[in-house]
Amino acid sequence: MAKTSMVITIGRQYGSGGREIGLRLAKRLEIPYYDKELLQEASKDSGISEELFENHDEKPNKSFLYSLVSGAGGRTGNMYMDMPLNHRIFLAQFDTIRRIADEGPCVVVGRCADYVLRDHRNVVNFFLKADKEHRMERAIERGADPMKAEEVIRRSDKGRAAYYNYYATTVWGDVNNYDLCIDTGKLGYDGTVELMMDYIAMREKALADKKA
Repeated sequence: MAKTSMVITIGRQYGSGGREIGLRLAKRLEIPYYDKELLQEASKDSGISEELFENHDEKPNKSFLYSLVSGAGGRTGNMYMDMPLNHRIFLAQFDTIRRIADEGPCVVVGRCADYVLRDHRNVVNFFLKADKEHRMERAIERGADPMKAEEVIRRSDKGRAAYYNYYATTVWGDVNNYDLCIDTGKLGYDGTVELMMDYIAMREKALADKKA
């Protein structure tokens, strides 16, 4: 049985450990985890190929050339056939995020999940950050050229911000969008997970007290 009734979303700077921390948190809470896994689910739900989801993943491409690509099949493709492909893909992910949140507690990393679930009950939104040096180390560990690590994190964050700001009505990284912002470089991954666990427990207690 899940140890929480909450749906948890995680926004993150590149290199702050969002995927690893999300995985550890989901394991501790014994609930499903979605990052790249969300693309597979959205592909199954919509009938749009998983490759197209991967090619457009958190990328705000506005080119009308994409409207020429079919990506047909499934209910989402049929519903939004008059839209450019990148819009159809975002809306397919939107529908999938809403579906998995309706099904029960889970952890969702990135992909505007905090915005998509802004009206959903029992949601906790986290944002993870770290200093540049920590994130550069992380980028190098993941295979980036040490001489280009700073550019990698700058370009990655710029892409995530552009994607979020394009599809949401709020601003990526704005503290007003999140319940708690955490510096993972200062706490480490385990410390960050512990803080998230404590916050989730306090939120659930506050909700229970309000209902009592």
